[in-house]
Amino acid sequence: MDLQAKALWALDFSNNFISGSVPRCLKNSTSLSELRLRNNSLSGSIPDIFTNLTDLQSLDVSHNNFLGKLPRSLIHCKFMRLLNVAGNKINDTFAFWLGSLEILKVLVLRSNAFLGPVYNPTEYIGFRGLRIINIANNNFVGSLSQDYFANWTQMYMVWSNEDSPESDYMGDDSHMYEDSIDLVYKGVETDFKRIFQAFKVIDFSGNRFSGHIPGSIGLLSELRFLNLSGNAFTGNIPPSLTNITKLETLDLSRNNLSGEIPQGLGKLSFLSYINFSHNHLEGLVPQSTQFQSQNCSSFMGNSGLYGLEKICKENHVIVPVLTSQPPKESLSDSKEPVLNWIAAAIAYGPGMFCGLVLGHIFTSYKHEWCIAR
Repeated sequence: MDLQAKALWALDFSNNFISGSVPRCLKNSTSLSELRLRNNSLSGSIPDIFTNLTDLQSLDVSHNNFLGKLPRSLIHCKFMRLLNVAGNKINDTFAFWLGSLEILKVLVLRSNAFLGPVYNPTEYIGFRGLRIINIANNNFVGSLSQDYFANWTQMYMVWSNEDSPESDYMGDDSHMYEDSIDLVYKGVETDFKRIFQAFKVIDFSGNRFSGHIPGSIGLLSELRFLNLSGNAFTGNIPPSLTNITKLETLDLSRNNLSGEIPQGLGKLSFLSYINFSHNHLEGLVPQSTQFQSQNCSSFMGNSGLYGLEKICKENHVIVPVLTSQPPKESLSDSKEPVLNWIAAAIAYGPGMFCGLVLGHIFTSYKHEWCIAR
């Protein structure tokens, strides 16, 4: 075995044009801590080589052409803080077994071919260390239990730099490798070159989840970003969302949600991006500054909502805005234009006759006056 390969602690080949498969000889690099191969053209399956890579902290193979399943040997990477396989073609079920990695902070599975449920009453949910989970744009299905998020303790623990005095950003202890991710943030594809330690994210968008949104979501008081759009969630928006006082982005669009928007959401002072479009919501939209500064499109497709006059006017979007009781045109108002036309017609006849007579007299007089001259 090559001693240099054994002593290798970081390997970063990101953002190149590398093709082919990942060499299995990497399993000999037992000191490997950082493995970053993102944004290449690698193919085949991710090799099951992690049994001996117990020091591995970060694995980023996003945006390649990997197929197959997640290697189960990742369970041996007890110090794993980041796993990013986004933008591949991985066809697997949800990795419940990763929930036992207590240090895992960032889990990104988005834009693959994952399928099946993410909740199983016989499986341990775990994921106590998660701060960011992004499983968007897959084929996950099923409903979530009401206590689904209850164990995600890092999502409601207040972070301070005293907890991680070495850095305000996620990465390795040497400061040489800071973690990065890309996600759809406030409706825009955004590449985060560094991840702030206090940044807490849940993105379950673009799947086929159904049932009610778990009320336990309100326990995650430190959550900054919540995207559940593009699913089949039903029922009301959980009032417990008003407990997430640091929430900045909330996207519940393109579901089957009904009922009213909780008025307490208008008191979330950090909330800057909201999207409730294309549901079955009704009632008064909160009149707070956070809501009144949104785009009109954020509420479209909810025929029962009202109180949107200021929002849609300020954004120069002309849409039919429903109110609680649209004013009906009174009978007197509808008859008034007709009466005005009748009056005009009555006045028009005599006026025209008088005009012809006066015109005749004037022209006759003018003709005689010209002759006399």
